Amino acid sequence: MLKKLLLLKDQVEIDLNSANTINEVNEKKALYLGKKSPLQEIMATMKDLSIEERKEVGKAANEFRSFVEEKVQKRLNEINELQIQKKLESQAIDVTLPGRKFRTGSLHPLTKLTREIEDIFIGMGYTVEEGPEIEKDLYNFEMLNLPKGHPAREMQDSFYIDNNNLLRTHTSPVQVRTLLKRKGEPVKIICPGKVYRRDNDDATHSHQFMQIEGLVVDKNITMADLKGTLSLLCQKMFGEETNIRFRPSFFPFTEPSVEVDVSCFKCGSKGCSLCKGSGWIEVLGAGMVHPNVLRMAGYDPKVYQGFAFGLGIERFSMLMNSIDDIRHFYTNDPRFLRQF
Repeated sequence: MLKKLLLLKDQVEIDLNSANTINEVNEKKALYLGKKSPLQEIMATMKDLSIEERKEVGKAANEFRSFVEEKVQKRLNEINELQIQKKLESQAIDVTLPGRKFRTGSLHPLTKLTREIEDIFIGMGYTVEEGPEIEKDLYNFEMLNLPKGHPAREMQDSFYIDNNNLLRTHTSPVQVRTLLKRKGEPVKIICPGKVYRRDNDDATHSHQFMQIEGLVVDKNITMADLKGTLSLLCQKMFGEETNIRFRPSFFPFTEPSVEVDVSCFKCGSKGCSLCKGSGWIEVLGAGMVHPNVLRMAGYDPKVYQGFAFGLGIERFSMLMNSIDDIRHFYTNDPRFLRQF
């Protein structure tokens, strides 16, 4: 039996050295130490041996078991090291290779233009106010001199969520919220954001678009202040030589109300396809804040006056960049966006 165990030791080393995976090593271990291994056969015959022989065979069996376990662990360690080495070699980084170029994104053209306009107004002492896109009918219409049933509501066909809430049709509700928050104090703000109307999408209309509205309320505010503000804005956006003109219009929340035109920056007001031969381009709407709006917000219209204006970011961008279809801003076509 002792001679058999010695012979098995030699075979163990040969078998383990030929094992190249962890599973193969475990199979070899079971072959020599498992329930059907030669070692178990030897242990089963010990009952027939004398006491002295049992001691010798028992000692040799324990030594054989320790020998096998030691050799198994050694081979497992070798296999693990080989696997780690192969992994390191396959994932090695050649630091001499040139770096990969990563394409970096940029701001959307509407976001860029919004920030440019914000910077202009911040330079004039305005603050930027924001509000929710899901708005109360009270703030979106009623407190802007548009009570329920008013025919002018049809000009802003809306997405209603229920009888009292809708997707805002302009950023004017932010102005109302600010007036109520300031409680009779002077206000000088702009309100940028996305608005929604039930328009049929085409080259010049979209069911969603970006607006920036402005509001100034203080004592002794006149149309001259409005014209000076918008003249400076248009000169910054379209060029220092730009002139503006007011044409009478109607908005329920301003009185008097005006449409604002700029002199055509493409042809120098001589007449071209952009200005349709008139020399002027309509760019925004404005007016003096209606006394009813001031009164509902807690301001005395005999003491305070104000002006308001609103412009479409897409409209400005289309004019400045000769874009012929508003839908380009929302289709996420990289060929269009890369131009900016």
